[in-house]
Order: sequence, then structure tokens, then C-alpha cells
Amino acid sequence: MEKKTRDMTSGPVLPQILSFMIPVLLGNLFQQFYNVVDAMIVGRLLGAKALAAVGSTTSVQFLVLGFCMGSCAGFGIPVSQKFGAKQANPMRRYIYHSAVVTMIIACTLTLLTCCMCGKIIDIMRTPADIERDAYQYLLIIFIGIPFTLLYNLTASILRSVGNSRIPFIFLAVSTILNIFLDLFCVAVLNLGCAGAAIATVMSQALSGLGCLFYILGTMKEILPDRKERKWSTDIAKNLLLMGLPMGFQYSITAIGSMVMQSANNSLGSVYVSAFTAGTKVKQLMLCPFDSIATAMATFVGQNVGARNMDRIKSGIRQTLFAAIAYSAFAFVVMTFFGKPLAALFVSVDNSDVIDAAASYMAALGAFYWLLAILIVFRYAIQAIGFSMLSVISGILEMLARSLVSTIFVPMFGYTAICFTDQSAWIAATIFLVFMLHRLLRKIAVDFTAKT
Repeated sequence: MEKKTRDMTSGPVLPQILSFMIPVLLGNLFQQFYNVVDAMIVGRLLGAKALAAVGSTTSVQFLVLGFCMGSCAGFGIPVSQKFGAKQANPMRRYIYHSAVVTMIIACTLTLLTCCMCGKIIDIMRTPADIERDAYQYLLIIFIGIPFTLLYNLTASILRSVGNSRIPFIFLAVSTILNIFLDLFCVAVLNLGCAGAAIATVMSQALSGLGCLFYILGTMKEILPDRKERKWSTDIAKNLLLMGLPMGFQYSITAIGSMVMQSANNSLGSVYVSAFTAGTKVKQLMLCPFDSIATAMATFVGQNVGARNMDRIKSGIRQTLFAAIAYSAFAFVVMTFFGKPLAALFVSVDNSDVIDAAASYMAALGAFYWLLAILIVFRYAIQAIGFSMLSVISGILEMLARSLVSTIFVPMFGYTAICFTDQSAWIAATIFLVFMLHRLLRKIAVDFTAKT
């Protein structure tokens, strides 16, 4: 079991966090690399309008798929806490309940989103010239929700016990397959935007099934036996109280992004294409932050279970330093290489799209240091066990994005779009800095009292 799991409750802090983070980072980079290639294939082979169709519902996809990812990440927190506390039986019971709850979510969410797909297209004010392609792409992505949940749950369980290598391996394989499927479906079968969505769903299925079969075949020590597969309302309640707030935090944040994207869609297909290209680069540059977040959640979760306050504080401090250092690198890339990066997605003839995308990226890069603080503090709070505070921070992000989108975009147009995300980061970070300070004092008292 030692080779398949990793105990992060002892040993050097930052090296452990970084070694855990590297496979997660590589996996995220592979996934975002596919997203970039996918956008390049669509934009280059099908044109700027097809790229706009794929990107016109990005925030809606994040609303739904973000809920899936957040919930599964939340389900992994009690697993990591029990693993850190060396409590194998409760850990396996949480794994069983997380599987049952996730299946229920998969069935419900897939049915609802597929039925509402047409209405969503209307709500997003999708331009008429890209409406059909946008509908087809979104519907197929929603049909693949069970596979998205499967991968994220199995990956969350593996990472909770310290295994970040296996999710990376299957994600990397599926990403490579995804690119070939994308080319085949779009360039050979001429399936258009729908072909890009089919390729995405098929590769997601491969990564999820790969992680599942790995757990079933080689990690029987974390699988619940017959006695442990007994339903407990209390365990399910605790699991939902941890997972659903994290899922809602993603979704609430996405609502603000939907308002922002809807406001941007109203500016015309040029700015939709620019926003899509800029968002693809933004997501790629966010990969290290996402990896830091995953490592932070696992590290803090295990050490909460072990009641090791000094390591929790040290981990937060050292991870924050690493995240801010990366933000300086991101600033340079997004400020000085925006136009060449934007040109990857559309032909050089679309100079207006390239200029607008570069402006968006430069404005984001200047505030990545703030996002570094937000990411580290948010996931530390979640791993401590106070997921509802993340929901509140998500609400603050939603309100900030919505206010800027509805008040300032009509006044200043695309310029306001370029600074909408930053307003959300400011609102959430102020709240999280204050709350984390209070929480660390609280759990320090609790640890002392129970010693």
C-alpha cells in the first residue's frame, strides 16, 4: 500500500507538496493542451464562427462540469482526513458513500441539462449565426456528464490517499487519444463542432474507466467490503455537507462568468472569438494554480486528520510563496506574448480578434498574484472542513462579475470585459484572507483541547 499511497503528515513540507503536485500539473497541462489544440482545430479547420460556437457556452459548461469537479473534490476531503488519521474503516465507508451519491448526481444532472440545453442557448444570447453549432456541441458535452463524474471521483479518491501519478497517466493517454479523435471526427468525418464534442466525451470516458479499473484491480485495500457497504445517513450527510458546497462554489462562480459571457456575446462574434481564444490561454496558464489547489487540499486534509497544526501553517505559507512566484512568470507570458498566442487559434487575417484577445490576456496577467492568494487560501479552508465559506467566496465572485458585466460593459464595452475577472478575485480574496486567519486560530485551540 505504501507505493500506491502517500502519507503527507511527516517529512519535508514543500518537497512533498511539489512532488505530489507535479503529476497533477502534468495532467492539467495535458488536458489544457488538448483544449488548446481542440480550439486550434476548430478555429483553423472550421473557421472563426465555429470557434465562437464552441466558446459561446464555456461558462455554462463550467457551471455544470465545475459542479461535478467541485463535488467530487469535496467527497475526497473526508477520505484524506481519515487516511491521515489512519482510520481505514471510516475511510472505506466514505469511499462507498461517495460512489453511491455520485451515481445519483450523474443520473439527475444529465437528464436535467440535456432537457434544458435549448433554453440555455437562448439565455446566453448566442448569436444566430452560431446557434446551431453551439447547441450540438453543448448537448453532447452534457450527455458525457457521467464520464466526467467518473473520472473526477476516482481521481479524487486516488489523490486523497496521496496517489497523484495514476490519474495523470490515464489523463495523459486520454488527452493524446482526444487529439487524434478530434482530427478524425472534424477533418475526416466532417462532423463539425459536434465531432469535437464527441472526441472530448470519448476520451473522458477512457480516463474515468482507466482510473476505476486501476482501483478495482490493484488497490483493494481501499475498497469497502460487504459490511462497509451499508448505507449510513450520517455518513452521507457529512459527505454532502463537504462535497456539495464545493460543487456549488464552482457553480456560483460560474453564474457570474455566465453573466460576463452573455454580456460579451452581445458585443458580436468578433469579441466572442477573442474571448474564446483568450480564455483558452487563461485556462492553460491556470494549470499550475489548479495543481497547487489539489496539492493544498490533500496536504491540509491529511494533516487535519493527523492534528498537525504546525505542518498546516507551514504548508500554506510555503505553497503561497511558490504560487506567487509562478504568477510573476504568468504575467510576463500573458503580457508580452498575447498576440502570438492568440494567433494560434485564428488566422492572421483576423487581426481584430487577435488584438482583442491579447488585451484580455494582458489585463488578466497583471492580477495573477492576487489569484495565487485566492487559490491557496480557498483550498486550505475547504480541506480544513469549512466548505460553506468557499460558497460565500463564490457568491462574492458572482456578485462582482455580475455587477461589472451589467453596469460597466454597456458603458465601456470590451474594455470592461477585460477587467471583470479581477474584480471578482479582489472581492473573494479579501473575505478568504480574513476567514483563514480566524479558522487557523480556531482549529489550533481545538487540536490543543483534544490532545
